[in-house]
Amino acid sequence: MAEKKVILLLAGEVSLDGGDAAKKFKKKAVLVNNYTAGDVAAEALRVAGAAAVAPEGIAQALEAGAALCVVKLDAPDAAALDAALAKALEAADRRTLVVLAGSNLLAFQGLGVNTKTGSTDRQAFARDVVPTLAHIADLPIPDDTTGAVLYQVLKETNLKLNEFIKLKEALARMETALQRDNREPWDKHDCA
Repeated sequence: MAEKKVILLLAGEVSLDGGDAAKKFKKKAVLVNNYTAGDVAAEALRVAGAAAVAPEGIAQALEAGAALCVVKLDAPDAAALDAALAKALEAADRRTLVVLAGSNLLAFQGLGVNTKTGSTDRQAFARDVVPTLAHIADLPIPDDTTGAVLYQVLKETNLKLNEFIKLKEALARMETALQRDNREPWDKHDCA
């Protein structure tokens, strides 16, 4: 199972004012107000570890090791969108990023997202979705990707730098512990 996971829901025109799952998603999501839609699915499916699944197969795909679940909803009505969001939120844990990309809406919720932002007015394009989710979830992106990371939705703009600093500190602690354990028995105690 992948450590960090992404669920990408792709739809036509959508509204988050519908059912319970949509309201729950919207409450903790960051909405990108100036979003220009495009073909996100083609680029997302080129990412290593990506799998195209139906809403009912999200949990199974994540358990099978998929790092990115791409769910195409076409033009869902409010009930179908709510059901798909419910399945996605049910399968998600604290290490999961859920992204909803509609023709009129882009929203991020979960891993690495600053829920206090609420919304951002930054201009975003469909080509920016995959680099952003790949940046958050440590996924490799195709070499010819031209989009930019949407830093305005992130909890920390220095997310990767902070992860490296934490890893470096953990490595230093482990090296110190190994050095302490490798001492001779007479060096471990002060028996004066």
